[in-house]
Amino acid sequence: HPLVATHSNVHKICPHTRNLTDKQLDAIKETKGMVGVNFAPAFLRKDGKMLANTDIQLIADHLKYLIEYIGEDFVGLGSDFDGAMMPKDLNSVLGMSKLNQLLIKQGFDEKLMNKVLHQNWIDLIKRILK
Repeated sequence: HPLVATHSNVHKICPHTRNLTDKQLDAIKETKGMVGVNFAPAFLRKDGKMLANTDIQLIADHLKYLIEYIGEDFVGLGSDFDGAMMPKDLNSVLGMSKLNQLLIKQGFDEKLMNKVLHQNWIDLIKRILK
């Protein structure tokens, strides 16, 4: 069965104990699971501080690492809007347009955006229910 980390990030970028090591990412990739990138600053920042003044570029950095490491079919968003402090530019779901614009500027094409924003989660559910 697929291993799924619904809202975790990359340990190499932010060494929080909840973030995923490359060994854990290997297991997720091997099982064709998913990682949903969490927007909580403590899981994004190298210093682990929970500060609203956190650049959303860090979200893009975690996404890019995961896409490169485990593949674009196994990465999505796991924002945690309902359970954690968010960076000030994403203080609600209305701020998603800022993140989307940033990702497009960094080379995420329409196909990749579609996968990361929703299609990978749908595909995971279909694989599980098959």
